[in-house]
Amino acid sequence: MASADLRQELVCSICLSIYTDPVTLRCGHNFCRVCIDRVLDAQEEAGVYTCPDCRAECQERPALQRNITLCNIVRSFLSTRPDQEETGIFCTYCVDSPVPAAKSCLMCEASLCDKHLRVHSMSPEHVLCDPTTALGNRKCSVHKKILEYYCTEDSVCICVSCRLYGEHRGHLVEMLDEASKKKEKLRNVLQKLTTKRAETEKRVQSLLERRREDPGKAAGVIETVTVLFRDIRRQLEDLEKRVLSEISRQEQRVSLSVSDLIQKLEIKKDKLSGKMRHIEELCNMSDPVTVLQEPDTGDLCYTEDTERHDTQVRGAGDLYVGLISGTLHTLSDIITGINTGIYVQEATDILLDVTTAGDYIQISGDRKTASRSHINQNHPVTPERFQCDQVISSRGFSSGRHYWELDVSKAEYWMVGMCYPSIDRRGGYESYIGDNSKSWCLYRYNNQSSVIHDRIDIRLPDNIPCDRVRVYLDYEAGQLSFYSLCDPIRHLHTYTAALTEPLHAALCVGAGCITICGGVRSWE
Repeated sequence: MASADLRQELVCSICLSIYTDPVTLRCGHNFCRVCIDRVLDAQEEAGVYTCPDCRAECQERPALQRNITLCNIVRSFLSTRPDQEETGIFCTYCVDSPVPAAKSCLMCEASLCDKHLRVHSMSPEHVLCDPTTALGNRKCSVHKKILEYYCTEDSVCICVSCRLYGEHRGHLVEMLDEASKKKEKLRNVLQKLTTKRAETEKRVQSLLERRREDPGKAAGVIETVTVLFRDIRRQLEDLEKRVLSEISRQEQRVSLSVSDLIQKLEIKKDKLSGKMRHIEELCNMSDPVTVLQEPDTGDLCYTEDTERHDTQVRGAGDLYVGLISGTLHTLSDIITGINTGIYVQEATDILLDVTTAGDYIQISGDRKTASRSHINQNHPVTPERFQCDQVISSRGFSSGRHYWELDVSKAEYWMVGMCYPSIDRRGGYESYIGDNSKSWCLYRYNNQSSVIHDRIDIRLPDNIPCDRVRVYLDYEAGQLSFYSLCDPIRHLHTYTAALTEPLHAALCVGAGCITICGGVRSWE
């Protein structure tokens, strides 16, 4: 029975279980660190701290010293404890041979086997519990009565006398049976914490994998940027060569033109000098007959020829102005290419919402092509459906920077753009994208392009090819831009507005079909 006696010495008087991280108070009593911390926290408001065993008081919160020797004893006891059948808890009354106990009686402070349990008193004061050797710890050290309550203010187990007459009178208490309910709550908390810990571990693993992958991604981005700037430098060098060559050519042409003009003007000057001398001679003649017989000289001023040559000289300067303007336009196209060539994430699908398509709009199976049909599709009537030949995407954007591309080469009359989900859908001009304040569009009809918002039509140049277009959105900046994907890419127009709702891609097909090319590309 030495093992049972040792076990009894290793039981915390607060939780009635074997010590966990035992600590010692100044009075010498030992407790689990968690148990005594809970008791001291409850006593903090009173300003006086007492030992749960001997009631020794102190004004300041006592320092807890870890009992290393007791901790080692507990660890050794738990690691070397034999099986329950050999050195467990045995019946107190079976003196001839040890018989394992089935229950322990807290009143009798005895353990009973199944045989003695049948003849044991069943009165309420005889409280039975699972077999234990710490029977003395289940009774009040002051009143020697069974511990029936738990004082929530002092965090200790007490008897009925402690509650009615002792120092715990008036304190908020709970029945010890409530511990089982508390255990159930604790198990639920434990389950939640276990789940959260698993999620945290999963996130840590994900971050570790990302950290491992980031160098590779960075290398890829570096390579992309290097190739991009190498191409930019090549384009700029080619542009510089073209411009300088054109300047030299124009300079040579202007120089030859000026030299030719100078030669002609010198000849003209000689002729004028000769004529001036002849006229002076006429003016000096005294014979009026000779003067009157001289032909008229009013048409010899070469006014028209002089103006023509002056115009050529002035036009030489305009050639440089036009050259600079064209160069700046080319640079603008190069910069536009940069904006769409760096830091682009993986493409994600943008799909058309069939429930919004008008009755004469047919949507492909992959939900990426909208076609104008001459046959009424008889779509189900829903509040979301347009009464005109339009359709919008199922996905909306309320943040970030994104762009997507559309193949409009098979459409004769079309509008592409974006709109708020609150756009009118009942039909009429106010439902078409661009014809209201809730939408923006690029419009194409009879090879003529325009951009439209709130019924304000801005016409674009006639010579811009628009077989493939790009729509670009920067939500935070409130910018919506349109591009023609010709070579080089041409920026068509940018709208700036204070965006108040998510934006959906919108298509209107008057004839033919429009196809979304791939997915949406987004910037972080």
